[in-house]
Amino acid sequence: MKKKLLILVGTILTLACQSAKTITGSKSKSEPTASARKSIGNVLMETKSDSIGETINYYHQLKRENPETYNFDDESELNDFGYKLLEEDKIKDAIKIFELLVSEFPNAANPYDSLGEAYHIDGNDSLAVKYYEKSLELDPKNINAEDWINRIKYAEYDKSRFSKVYSVKAYKDDLDELGNRLTEVNPNAYKFISKEDFWKAIEEKKNLINEHTTFSEFIWLCSEIIANISCSHTSMGYFYQEREMIPMALRFPIEARLINGTFYILDPLVNKNIVRAKDEIIAINGIPFETIKKEIYKHISSQGDIETYKKNFLNAFTTAVIPYAMGFPKSYEISVKGRDKPVRLLPLTEYENKFQEVPKYLCEEPLCLDFLEDGKSAKMTIRTFAYYGNRFPEYKKFIDESFKELESKEIKNLIIDIRSNGGGPSDAGIFLLRYLTKEPFTYFSNAQFDESEEPVIPFDNAFNGKLYFIMDGNGGSTTGHFMSIVKDLNLAVLIGEELGSNQFCTGGQKRLRLPNTDINYAVGRNTYVTTATSLPDNRGIIPDHEIVQNIDDHLNGVDTIMEYTLGIIGKD
Repeated sequence: MKKKLLILVGTILTLACQSAKTITGSKSKSEPTASARKSIGNVLMETKSDSIGETINYYHQLKRENPETYNFDDESELNDFGYKLLEEDKIKDAIKIFELLVSEFPNAANPYDSLGEAYHIDGNDSLAVKYYEKSLELDPKNINAEDWINRIKYAEYDKSRFSKVYSVKAYKDDLDELGNRLTEVNPNAYKFISKEDFWKAIEEKKNLINEHTTFSEFIWLCSEIIANISCSHTSMGYFYQEREMIPMALRFPIEARLINGTFYILDPLVNKNIVRAKDEIIAINGIPFETIKKEIYKHISSQGDIETYKKNFLNAFTTAVIPYAMGFPKSYEISVKGRDKPVRLLPLTEYENKFQEVPKYLCEEPLCLDFLEDGKSAKMTIRTFAYYGNRFPEYKKFIDESFKELESKEIKNLIIDIRSNGGGPSDAGIFLLRYLTKEPFTYFSNAQFDESEEPVIPFDNAFNGKLYFIMDGNGGSTTGHFMSIVKDLNLAVLIGEELGSNQFCTGGQKRLRLPNTDINYAVGRNTYVTTATSLPDNRGIIPDHEIVQNIDDHLNGVDTIMEYTLGIIGKD
């Protein structure tokens, strides 16, 4: 199966806007600058032969005979050529080009990162780790390299351990390890919980452990300890380990959705002849849903305990998270509003979670620009800021071309949809802000890997019309940073629900594994705070108009938030 090139997730922020290097030192008047020289990468692409060895020999020949004609001083030339070969599924050839790149730029971090990626795609993870580690050695801020090192090392995961029992000592030792690592790595571990309460919670969990405690019960205890840190970057991920191993017969056999405090059936699944979509669940197995919800929320890692994020997490993983919260009942009865007696549900025999599916009324692509029928308004969708390293030019091109088109069409109203945007490098947010502001601004007030306090200068063709942002509780990480600046500078009207993040973030995840039970988890370890410090750290960015899609609109595929926004534009 062809493996795709653009799998980089987590590349260091400073690589996101990497620009071509220029030749330094004195030059004769006849010597061209680096930018004026011909692209050696393009030449190699145009003249490549079936033998990658011949192509590399040709590179050395041109460098010997025409050193001033071609741009040999920009590492991105060979890097781009290598990625082009990866796109063509010529993995072995790409490795040779990245090896050439490393030999040409032995003191640069990015060539080793690219070589590590190519070896990983080729299935040689020992060499992938070797070169990722070299990249990290040269640039300790290369979060991408560290992330992939740990992904590769911790790739194996035993999904059959649901009912496995470890020793009491193994469990308790792992809880101590978890507490120590969380508080050592995360510099803000005690921001939202006191040191005393944090360690008291660990002792309480130890007291719950006995010789019959299963792995599935233990991982649920760990999730609460991790969630106590109240950091979205400190977690066990999107409930992956838990939902992968839960037996099908133990899953809650209905997809449901919490909307404005009411727990609605969304899809009855195998129970369509027993209950209907839109029925309201009041209790499960005699336990009020509100009690179950509170138990679930204690185990979801969110920034500062932001409830909109926890709610959306619950909605995404209903079939898996409810069983964990209820201690894995063997059957389910639900109390439905309007019915006299509880309803016994049939168990699932198969299930596929579709939480990542994009609603039909939204743009399917992560970046979209649509012009509305009134001729004066447009909608820009930015579903992710995760354009790291070699992907950043793709994002930059979209933003640049979009604002040129907005200007040429004399658009007066711009709606920017950032719903479900989980974040990315700060460079992406800052670049977009340069098109939205009229005055210089400073992005970070505290950033471990961004020492610059120089104001960011807006672009000359920054948007001059009215701005509207539509957002939801899924917005995380950089999206919170970005929207905190939008809010602080009063750049736009904000519509939707409380964002799932804010101006404060402990990012730069370090992936770890507990030594006895092999539970994987990640810990945020770098502090990033924007200049919007007047906003509360324990709440998400608050909209000017709080609008939530009701159950009828959700079932009928109506974009309630967008329709409300269009109504505001019409009034304006």
